[in-house]
Amino acid sequence: MGSVIPLKKSANSAYLELKNMLGAKLQKVENLIEQKLKSDVDLIERMSEHHLKSGGKRLRALLTLGSAKLTGYKEEKRDVNLAACVELIHSATLLHDDVIDESSLRRGVKTTNSIWGNQSSILVGDYLLSRCFEIMVQDGDLEVLQLLSSTSAKIAQGEVLQLQHKGEADLLEETYIDIINLKTAALFSAATKTGAFISGSNEKEKKALESYGRNLGLAFQIADDSLDYYAKEKFFGKEIGKDFYEGKVTLPLITIFQKGNEEEKEFLMEIMKKNKRTEEDFSETLALIFKYKAVETSLKKAEYFVNVSYDALAIFPESEDKRVLQRLTSFSLNRSY
Repeated sequence: MGSVIPLKKSANSAYLELKNMLGAKLQKVENLIEQKLKSDVDLIERMSEHHLKSGGKRLRALLTLGSAKLTGYKEEKRDVNLAACVELIHSATLLHDDVIDESSLRRGVKTTNSIWGNQSSILVGDYLLSRCFEIMVQDGDLEVLQLLSSTSAKIAQGEVLQLQHKGEADLLEETYIDIINLKTAALFSAATKTGAFISGSNEKEKKALESYGRNLGLAFQIADDSLDYYAKEKFFGKEIGKDFYEGKVTLPLITIFQKGNEEEKEFLMEIMKKNKRTEEDFSETLALIFKYKAVETSLKKAEYFVNVSYDALAIFPESEDKRVLQRLTSFSLNRSY
């Protein structure tokens, strides 16, 4: 089994290592995105630029580029084009998410919808998706087109499934995994599998990279959800308690519902049914989180997915590309930004 690097410094350096290795390619991705977002409508350019420059890690684009490099892609264009496409899908979903969640901040910066309103944000999100589909059509690979278009549908299904189960304190862990598999892990796995597609990889390599990406995405989302209840500090602009106040039931809440007594379960059921939750509600929930070590339990589950992701790359020969991608698995669990 692969081992999780426990230090945040090491985890962050793994991400920076990947970013530095692919820096020239990533800059081309940024340039292409900037080019694709040009519009005769001034507001579209201003909103897109604000959203895309609000501090994103471009992790999904890096995964596309890194997977293509690992599997021997040597040309100059398709990996850049499709990495930009993956990033545009991600950015579009974030614009829509912020409207759904009524978010005012993302990564410590004012959200597009809080500045320009919900209607414009939805439409600009749609604009980003349309630009992405232009790139896919120009690429001309039906396999890639099928993968990325179906992934966009999966993300939307994941968001709707989460809304469907909003406020359900007794949410099954299996349903939660289904939700994050659709809304987060699907795009991670599409990014890594796209890299394999364009280099002409065999089925075994495609499946290995799909597994690497999917399990990396699951670990990433579980860790992100766990940090919502990690009140010691604010990580990478994340608002502590944001998911809780929005009524989202994630793994830490599921954990305390599984472990709690009848009185504690009843308390959770009642507060999650409320239209609005108070700071006192959050404080009492945090006490249960600490009592049952729910954050630690959740991160242990994320660690399992990290190890599966790490081991998925075992079929590839030893190389610097493989080493960097395997080290990246620790970033999903231990990042500090």
